[in-house]
Amino acid sequence: MPELPDITVYLDALSTHVAGEGLERIRLTNPFVLRTVSPAPQDLVGKRVIELGRIGKRIVLGFENDLFLVIHLMIAGRLKWLAPGAKIGGKATLAALDFPLGTLQLTEAGSKRRASLHVLKGEQELRQLDPGGIEVLETTIESFARALRSENHTIKRSLTDPRLFSGIGNAYSDEILHRAGMSPVLLTSRMSDGQVEVLYDAMRATLLEWIERLRHEAAGSFPAKVMAFRKEMAVHGKFGEPCPVCSTPVQRIVYAENETNYCARCQTAGKLLADRALSKLLKSDWPKSIDGVDV
Repeated sequence: MPELPDITVYLDALSTHVAGEGLERIRLTNPFVLRTVSPAPQDLVGKRVIELGRIGKRIVLGFENDLFLVIHLMIAGRLKWLAPGAKIGGKATLAALDFPLGTLQLTEAGSKRRASLHVLKGEQELRQLDPGGIEVLETTIESFARALRSENHTIKRSLTDPRLFSGIGNAYSDEILHRAGMSPVLLTSRMSDGQVEVLYDAMRATLLEWIERLRHEAAGSFPAKVMAFRKEMAVHGKFGEPCPVCSTPVQRIVYAENETNYCARCQTAGKLLADRALSKLLKSDWPKSIDGVDV
């Protein structure tokens, strides 16, 4: 799922391509992508984009007459910038917004349709989509600590909770925790002030580094390679590959459709965290330490 760095670079590109431009046409190829009834999508036609923003992992296009189009990419949704009036590109394309300079298309890979559009009227309706998490690159360490300790969860769960922190998901939380050298299952209630400061610094450094990296990759053009797994990442999506710090094979915890990746040497003092499926299957044969894993 595109997270804060990816959404930031999308917004950079949109500010160049659609800011100040009037929407000429909107085409919805899948009726289920639209999750609101009123205002109608056609109410946006003829209106100029006067602001761009973000609510968590959602992209917000603000139009004249206090109208908003909110794009939630979810896991497999992506944005493409094509020539003006570009044809709909197959089943993966859910919607197309035609502007004078080009066409913005919303696509979604796979058969599951989770990406969505909301057309809203007024700031009050817009704010109803905000889960309330603090802006992690704007907050002070004091506010960060309060949010982190407001509920007793694992650090991984807290970092990815949109009610606590805005824009962090599965991928960048793995990278943040690796940089901080912390176990993803450490409970926030047990964190010292020093650990909170280390996590805060790691969060800022990781996100800012990736924003700059993605901006450099886009090189002023529309982002074409927005993905959850990147070869430059330290641990996310790197199960079995060597940790860039200590060369120990990266481990994982699989749950539902997600997985947490971590380095046992750098983050858990060599301890292997229990994978629900594998540890239950192997029982007493489940290795307790990274030393018990064949490398």
